[in-house]
Amino acid sequence: MTIKYLNVILVSQLAGEVLGVVTNAPIPGPVIGMAFLFLALVFGRFDGEGIDFAARGLLSNLGLLFVPAGVGVMVHLPRLGAEYPAIGAALIVSTVVTIAVTGVVMQSIARRLDKGETR
Repeated sequence: MTIKYLNVILVSQLAGEVLGVVTNAPIPGPVIGMAFLFLALVFGRFDGEGIDFAARGLLSNLGLLFVPAGVGVMVHLPRLGAEYPAIGAALIVSTVVTIAVTGVVMQSIARRLDKGETR
């Protein structure tokens, strides 16, 4: 059973990657694949518990999945050094925007909960 759900996760990512490349979308393929997987779970195409079990198996070995990314950073270190102002600015701006959006969403949710709204 685990292999089936691991395949569902991987095929979702592959489908997202293919769609992203074919359409030249500005959204990364794995994010599109995650949306596909989300929709499949929402519409009941797959067992959520099976996906959860397979995902926990991946997450328990997540450290191994960062090794290629770390090697990529080391290989491109000179380029990262040359472009550090832009990278630093992007990190700072994205962090500030994320915090602001999270705050606005949480305030909206808190207001709805205070009014007793469920939807």
